[in-house]
This record gives sequence, structure tokens and C-alpha cells, in this order.
Amino acid sequence: MVVVRADAHDTKPTEVRAMTVAMQNWTAEKSAEIYALDLWGRDYFDISPEGEIRALLRDGDEKHAVSMMEIIRGLRERGFDLPVLLRFPDFLEARIAQINETFLSAIREVGYKGGYRGVYPIKVNQQEQVIEAVTRFGRKYHYGLEAGSKAELVAALGYMHDPEAYVICNGYKDEEFIDLALYANKLGIRAVLVVEMPEELPLILERSGALGIEPIIGVRIKLSAESSGHWNDSGGERSVFGLTISQLVAVVDRLKEAGRLDTLKLLHYHQGSQIPNIRSIREAAAEASRVYVNLVKEGAPMGILDIGGGLGVDYDGSKTNFQASCNYSVGEYCVDVIETIKGVLDQAEVEHPTIVNESGRAIVAHCSVLLFNVFEVTKFIPQDAPEPLDADAPEMLRYLFHVYKTLSPKNIQEAYNDAVYYRQELRNQFQHGAVTLRERARGDHIFWNTVASIAAEARKMGRFCPPDLADIEASLVDIYHVNFSVFQSLPDAWAIDQLFPVMPIHRLAEEPRQSGIMADITCDCDGKMDRFIDFHGVKRALPLHDLRENEDYILGAFLVGAYQETLGDLHNLLGDTNVASIRVEDGELFFEREIHGDSIEDVLSIVEYDPKQLAESFRNLAERAVRQKRISPNERRQILRAYHDGLRSYTYFRA
Repeated sequence: MVVVRADAHDTKPTEVRAMTVAMQNWTAEKSAEIYALDLWGRDYFDISPEGEIRALLRDGDEKHAVSMMEIIRGLRERGFDLPVLLRFPDFLEARIAQINETFLSAIREVGYKGGYRGVYPIKVNQQEQVIEAVTRFGRKYHYGLEAGSKAELVAALGYMHDPEAYVICNGYKDEEFIDLALYANKLGIRAVLVVEMPEELPLILERSGALGIEPIIGVRIKLSAESSGHWNDSGGERSVFGLTISQLVAVVDRLKEAGRLDTLKLLHYHQGSQIPNIRSIREAAAEASRVYVNLVKEGAPMGILDIGGGLGVDYDGSKTNFQASCNYSVGEYCVDVIETIKGVLDQAEVEHPTIVNESGRAIVAHCSVLLFNVFEVTKFIPQDAPEPLDADAPEMLRYLFHVYKTLSPKNIQEAYNDAVYYRQELRNQFQHGAVTLRERARGDHIFWNTVASIAAEARKMGRFCPPDLADIEASLVDIYHVNFSVFQSLPDAWAIDQLFPVMPIHRLAEEPRQSGIMADITCDCDGKMDRFIDFHGVKRALPLHDLRENEDYILGAFLVGAYQETLGDLHNLLGDTNVASIRVEDGELFFEREIHGDSIEDVLSIVEYDPKQLAESFRNLAERAVRQKRISPNERRQILRAYHDGLRSYTYFRA
């Protein structure tokens, strides 16, 4: 095992010549192919001929390709370190326009008589910068917001002032929540109170009567139609939110008894996030449409059918029903939903309602990219061949060396079995004191050279490789130690095995000859990424480059705008990263907004420490050391300065 630091890599002349040849034989197009950038990143990112990823940003009617490395240089000149989260408002605007325009186009194509109003679910990314941009870019489409808590409703009403847009109120509702939504109605905002459980209806009717404000009531139902993917449990009859059909009938009866059935305007269902299969979407829309028809026949005015979220993001570019993809386009989704709803309502001769869609992931996923640097690599493939052994070397060590020397394509299975056995015997002898530490280390060196040679032979054999050796490459991958926290910045990658596109943002005109997994800086065994997108499934290692002396190696995690920022935690007290919003103005790169990431003082305050008290306690420790003659008063001053600088420091690694 060899550890290589980014600032201490010894590049030999022969290696430089080999690297030059590799760069000559490799192209940016090949990199786009192996990382599938041309699939998941189309219209948003490309690779320059020099091998740097570029963001495709608009300045009016012109499109500009802006190098990520240029952005990083600009940030560093402005005093910002990696890791950093880049936000591209252009991409957010483009996604809002695409989904709204595609729905409106599908309505015209299908001959649907109702309208369309999208709403953005605040929970998907609650950051103020995102909500401000969503409401600003969505204004032309009367694009609304969905709030699932009092805090989200307060945020929504601070930005959503369009009387033609909807504010959909989901989640548990107490008196304060209901009153706030009713007051919004009084102010001319279309705030819809969606009944998630039967007990909410009496309180809504009571508060609307007390305030003298007519409510707009919706009901959320549990469908029998189920879907697939990570979030299939959030839909179907066993979902935790929504009314069963019998509960829905009871709500209708309660409204009739109260003489308030005229307030029931909306039917809502939710299948879950990231629905990979269009068939599931059609089945749910058909069932919900049939429920809608029956509510109209019960005498409810209705008028709004909220189909919830679920519009998928093609994270791996495969366009399949794999959980990290979706087997449909935005256009197919819109047409299929509208055709399905129209078919059911036309058959029942019911007026077409306004369709509301709550797809947040598809709106914000593309707009955020996490950039982070590699500061060290642990290599498991030995960099030098084993030297011959002395005659008095331990017997098992000599047997292991013999396996290495006699390895051939004809005996690789036997060689692997023998190498594993002799290595274990060496370990057992070490446990009993019969083998020294150096002898055990030498055995490990011979073993990994043997495994590397076996893997090389297995690659040549292709489909004739012995089945037991098919996954041998996985044991040889390097560990790239990266400067971010999975738990803070990509929590879904850890918690639910969500796949995000990850790749280098430079050196893409050079062949990536290493295979690596990533370990973050949390000192936690779960703080790693060892599953990566692949057109045919999941890769257990990522093609990467070797480190170079005195040169950063920078990677990016893409499509991370949905859920990751607010689900992150403070594992190891690693806080929010730096954030920068990037756009092009008058043909020049413009850093529209910058937010410094958490300092150590910030994260300590979150977990109930008082930084001033900590500083005073440390000062007392230093003063006692002066009195004990352990340090001088001048040393005390230097030590206290270092402690105070530490409190104000960024929580992440600094080279």
C-alpha cells in the first residue's frame, strides 16, 4: 500500500513521456463517453478540447461555454476555498421554462380544455436563493409553491404574491398553519389547504368560520397504483400520508352535512419521488382521474387535479427504468399524463380540470454542482516488483514468492487460491510470533503484486476469465481521499445509495488510467463513495487520473440540487460548504452571489457550545501553563492567536 499526496508526487521522465503519449491518444470525446457526460449532461455541460468541463450558460440569446477551472480560479482570487457548491440560475430558469412550456404544448397537442399550473415543493431545496429564483423565473407561468410545514408556508408567502399561482399547503396542520393559509386567501393568494387526514377537516371548518374566510380545500388520497424506485413506499395504499377511499367518502359526507361541499376544489395524490417507469405514472393518473370524476358526481365543484411529484431525472443517462434513471422524456411525461386524464374525463363527460404538478427534483437537480479536491491517494497496487528472497526467509513467504514467479494464463485460478492461502498462513504465524513485522509486510507486498498480475491476465481473457476472478479488480482500486463530507453534502449517496454523476472537471483530454473509490474527511467508514453511474448498471470504481506534483486534482458531483443541501448533517462538525452563484453578463463571467461556508465557530454554536466560553476556558489553560513555566507569555500569545484563528477557520481541509 502506497500513499501519494497531491503535493509530493515524484513524476519520473519516463512517466512524463508515457503521460504525453496517453494525452495524444486520448480525446475529450472519449472522456464524455466513459463518464456519460454527453447523456446526463446534454444541454448543460460539455468538455473543451483542452479537457475541462464547461457550463453552458446564456447571456441573452447567446450561449457561453464557461470552464469550471476558470470559475475555481476566480473563486480562489476572491478568497474562497474548496469544497464549493456552484449554483447556476440559468439551469434553474431553463428547467422551469422547459417543464411549463412542455405541459402547455402537450395541452394544445392533445386538445385538453383545462389549464396547467406548476408548483415547486419547497422541501426539495429550501435555500432562499433557490426560492427567490424559482418565483422570479416562474412568474411568467404563474408558477406556485408547495409548503409542507408552517416554516415553509411562512417562506412561501414572503415570495409568492401572484394571485394566479397556487400555494399548495400539505403536511400536518395546526391552528396557526390553517389561520395563516386562510389569511393568505384573504390577501388574494390561492392557498389550498389539502386534507391529509380526517381530523384536519373539522379544524379547517372551525377556523374558517371563526375568521369569516372562505377556505379552498383539497384532499389527498392514497392510490392503489404502486410505483418503483427508492421512494415507492411514499405512494400506494400503505403510504403514511393521504386518505383511504373510505376516509375520502367520510370527508365528503362531513362537508355535505356542514353545507360546505362547495369549498372542495382540489384532488391530490403523490406517487413518490423519481418515478423511473412511465407506465406507473399513467396508471396512477388514470386511477386519480376516476376518483376525480366521482367527486364531481358527488356534487363537489372541484376544478384542480394535483398529480404530485415524481417526474424523474436521468442521473445515469441510460433512459431506462433503473432507479437512477427514467424511461421517458419530459415531453412523453406531459403528453401521457394529459392524454390519460383527458380520456377518463371525456368518457365521463366531466369538464377538464386545471392540472397541478409538484415536480421539484426535475426543476432543481441540474442547477447545483459540488466541486472538491483530492488531497491524497492510497494505492493498493504496488509500484515496484518484489525482490528475490534470502534462503532463510520463512517457508510461507518463499511459497508466496514462488506463486508470484510462476504465474501464467494457464494457472491464474490456482495461483490466486494459493496466494490467498499462503498470505493467511503468514498472518497466522505473525499472530504466534513466528514471523516478524517486516516479513509480514514483505508478504503483503508479494501478495498484492500477485493479485495485480492475476487481474491483468484476467482482463486479457475476457469472457474466458474464471468466474471466481471476475470481480478481482474491485480489490485493487485506489482510495482517493477527497475534501468534503458525504454526510453533509451528498447525504442521499450514503443513506439510500442514490447515484450522482461524479467525474474530474479537468485533464479530460488525458486517459484516466487509475480506478478509484472516494473516502471523505469525516473519519467514518461510511464516509465513502464506491458506487458510480454506469450505462449498464452500477460501477464499483471510477476511472481517475494519477495525482501530479503541486497540482490540484478536482472532481465534481453533478445534479445535486435536489434535497442534498438541507438533508445534510454535521458529522465530525463539518459544516455547509462555500456557495457561489455563477452566470454570464455582457459576455463576462459574473459571480452573482457568494456565501461563505460554516466556520468552526458556526458549527460549534449549532451544537450548543459557546465560542466565547471556549476561548476563555482555553485562555485559562494557557495562563496556567505560563505560571507552571511550561510556556513563555510570548508563546501564550501565539498559541491563543492560533486557537482564535481556528475558531474562525473553514471546517474543511486546507492545503
